[in-house]
Amino acid sequence: MLGFTPINMEYYNLALLHRSTYIKTATGDTLNNERLEYLGDAILSAAVSDILYEEFPNKKEGELTCIRSRLVQRATLDDLAVKLGLDLMVISDKRSTQNFQKVHINGNAFEALMGAIYLDRGFAKCKFFINKIVLEKYIDLYQTVENEVNFKSRFIEWAQRYKYQYNFIVADVNYDKAHNVSIFHSKIEVEGIIVGSGHGLSKKESQQEAAEKAIQTIKTKSFKAQLKKRKEEQEVTEPKTDTKKKTLKKTITD
Repeated sequence: MLGFTPINMEYYNLALLHRSTYIKTATGDTLNNERLEYLGDAILSAAVSDILYEEFPNKKEGELTCIRSRLVQRATLDDLAVKLGLDLMVISDKRSTQNFQKVHINGNAFEALMGAIYLDRGFAKCKFFINKIVLEKYIDLYQTVENEVNFKSRFIEWAQRYKYQYNFIVADVNYDKAHNVSIFHSKIEVEGIIVGSGHGLSKKESQQEAAEKAIQTIKTKSFKAQLKKRKEEQEVTEPKTDTKKKTLKKTITD
């Protein structure tokens, strides 16, 4: 799976230990993969940045940042962790982690794995793992670059092009005490019609998911019919201009 032989397996075993469960040291300290996740997040970002810098010499900073964000976003890491089989290796309290995707347990384990590789074999092996295992086997880098999409921006461009009224709403924020995280729920309206909803660990993440769904909704016949009906209703309720008053006013001022 790694493409190389680990030296210290303790790092890797710890990377798979979710915070819903833990081990205690002889001194009474609690150990789980949170610290490795923190380290791995930074190492992953640095390794991907290095690879993109070398691979795309003509792309500007903003473009490289967008591509990196796409590669290291939670949804990508969750999917990648499953492809690597990490979801079958993560040790957790199943009673408090029924919805793994909601709190990104698998993606977090991937970040912790990156931290383990760094501590065990150094940055060069981290970069090797991303290049030779992740990008060659599981992610088509050039396809990712071609498909790089900011769903929220795409949706806003569509709404502004056709001059539709739209609104991004944070509908709710639930605190997940078991995992010490807040889950954001967002929805999007167009002319008062709900076209998409989403959830995530941040406002931005929930709105991206909602926008992705909205882009699919606005293509449907049912939405177009709803929108047409809503526009017709608005035209009926809009106050009509009193042409007689305008004419009288003009006569007086003349």
